[in-house]
Amino acid sequence: MHIEKGTCLAIFAYDIGTAIDLDQADQRITATKKRDRLKRQRSAPQYFDYRPPPLRISEDVESLQIGDAFTRPSVDVVLYDFGAVSVIYSIPLQGSFEALLPLSEALYENALLLDESRQRVNLLVKTIASAVEKPSIASFVEDYLIFHIEATQPIFTATDIVTTLSPAIAQILRCEREPLSEQEVHDSTSYHIAFGKNDISFIDWNGALIYGEEMEDVCAVLEFANVELLERRYLDDQLDTALDQVYESLTKYQWQHFRWPGSFHTDLRGIGQLQVDSAILFERVTNALKLLGDQYLARVYRLTSQRFHLEGWDAGIHRKLETIASVYEKLADQTGNRRMEVLEWIIIILIAVSILLPFIPGFPGY
Repeated sequence: MHIEKGTCLAIFAYDIGTAIDLDQADQRITATKKRDRLKRQRSAPQYFDYRPPPLRISEDVESLQIGDAFTRPSVDVVLYDFGAVSVIYSIPLQGSFEALLPLSEALYENALLLDESRQRVNLLVKTIASAVEKPSIASFVEDYLIFHIEATQPIFTATDIVTTLSPAIAQILRCEREPLSEQEVHDSTSYHIAFGKNDISFIDWNGALIYGEEMEDVCAVLEFANVELLERRYLDDQLDTALDQVYESLTKYQWQHFRWPGSFHTDLRGIGQLQVDSAILFERVTNALKLLGDQYLARVYRLTSQRFHLEGWDAGIHRKLETIASVYEKLADQTGNRRMEVLEWIIIILIAVSILLPFIPGFPGY
């Protein structure tokens, strides 16, 4: 296969805050920008799309050398209302298909692009700080590669690619120079999907290879799924930290025989706020992309979700949210019990005082 036209997308996703006011960010950014809509190449209802549409910024930059290739002199930065940002570098593809493997190896955890993308995100946060709720850049990043081959000589069908190029595609997606076993090739290329006879998409954990013309909508779904994975990782990490704090709240006073009834209020407020923030973020992420009307893109998204194990992340997040809710109820019950105990002691003391007062010399009724 000789590649006549293609693009490699190197995507780096970051979390920069709880939420982003995209309209306010739009006003503060002077670079070329637009509100993204899915570019459909197939028939589908128009009301299924991003809600709200993300803000895409295009900035001119110097080309960066990655192995023997160079990035285009522009970079796209995509802002999502739930606090995520994607930095996307594009590398033109042309020449031998075998050249994709060295490029994949050069892009794997590429330090140059990681540093450049984080610096770009830092500058962006400073520019739109007032539009970001609770601005804070997460320490980890979720990266993903998309190899989009648009035209080749000779022209391949989807069946030809599956039968003849699967081992090579597996090496590209797994960044492995040595030939892979049949089991590894099958695992890497088993998540594939095609709409027509001359297009096909292979979706793996670290990257995807897409063959066919006008596949921008598939790339957009993969880009968004990568952001979803980032937000689930971020939320899961936040919940782990919160569970440690909750456990500390339950145990730090375990040796004390008495606590004032209001001593739990600070812990309750913190846990309650965490529940609300986590639930809102989870709903924003999971409801941002509507694909029910486009059956093919919905299948692409479902296949990507399976490969990224998004359902497993969701199950873990729900379980931790339920644990925090249970702890919240226990703390609330303890606060109520402490309040009742104090009221009981007050009543007992008042009764005892009322009984003793008549026996005190000089007190009326002595």
